[in-house]
Amino acid sequence: MSIRIGIVGYGNLGRGVETAIRLQPDMELVGVFTRRDPAQVATGGAAVFALDSLADRRDDIDVLVLCGGSKSDLPEQTPELAARFTVVDSYDNHGQIPQHFAAVDAAARAAGTTAVISTGWDPGLFSINRLYGEAILAQGETYTFWGRGLSQGHSDALRRVPGVAGAVQYTIPAEHAIERVRAGEQPELTTREKHDRQCFVVLEDGADAEQVREAIVTMPDYFAPYDTTVTFITAEELARDHTGMPHGGFVIRSGASSPGTTQTIEYRLQLDSNPEFTASVLVAYARAAARLAAAGDHGAKTPFDIAPGLLSPKSAAELRAELL
Repeated sequence: MSIRIGIVGYGNLGRGVETAIRLQPDMELVGVFTRRDPAQVATGGAAVFALDSLADRRDDIDVLVLCGGSKSDLPEQTPELAARFTVVDSYDNHGQIPQHFAAVDAAARAAGTTAVISTGWDPGLFSINRLYGEAILAQGETYTFWGRGLSQGHSDALRRVPGVAGAVQYTIPAEHAIERVRAGEQPELTTREKHDRQCFVVLEDGADAEQVREAIVTMPDYFAPYDTTVTFITAEELARDHTGMPHGGFVIRSGASSPGTTQTIEYRLQLDSNPEFTASVLVAYARAAARLAAAGDHGAKTPFDIAPGLLSPKSAAELRAELL
């Protein structure tokens, strides 16, 4: 029997979830639920409904995949909807995850639903690999590098600089730092030593390039702590070369299993589309959420709490025969 999925929110992530569901052998998409006028939302074929109509759809949906933002949407939506549905979200404000978990757990346990939070690749897959590394190599250091990837938050910060008409920013992991970690040195790395930032900027007419450059490279928190390069380009170049949303990165655990015996664990992602990949992770965890809910395992869960086999459409016997 197919797992019936509803999508809440239809931006880049929601579109990715719609695409990912089509690739699954055991899922069907009930529809997209949006705060916008449904008549104004063009999907890839999915039916579109008003978010308020969810109140009447509890018996039609096995899992809601929540595709809102972590800043203001998910802190409200996840506990609210977990009080009625089994849900999955991609809440990614690392410092606030314990508080988010507590709020969602209270709502889900009271309602007898299952809520999987903070899925995706970081938090999510990277988190699991950090856990594996620390559990397996008890003595050592864990390093996370992000990129090469387009940072939406840093790109937005660029566009707010006076004189900037358009811009994107890429986070670049420092190769020399990665090689030191891979070599087993276990270095202490500063923020500046781990990542560079590359900015591609379209100037407004009449803007002073050097003033804009100085405003960018000295911006606290976003660019000042890093080696930042600013390249000025045309609007045509921005549209031609920088509309994709690539990302990725590495988790490396470097440790010793005995004196003088160095061991290294490395996990890498290289993504053409950050939202499509994140959506694919969400959909896999939606399968796990449906299975946990059916088994009566309720409350909030994180990727740490979910057995890998629950993510796969294959049976336990198939997994043992084909992948173990």
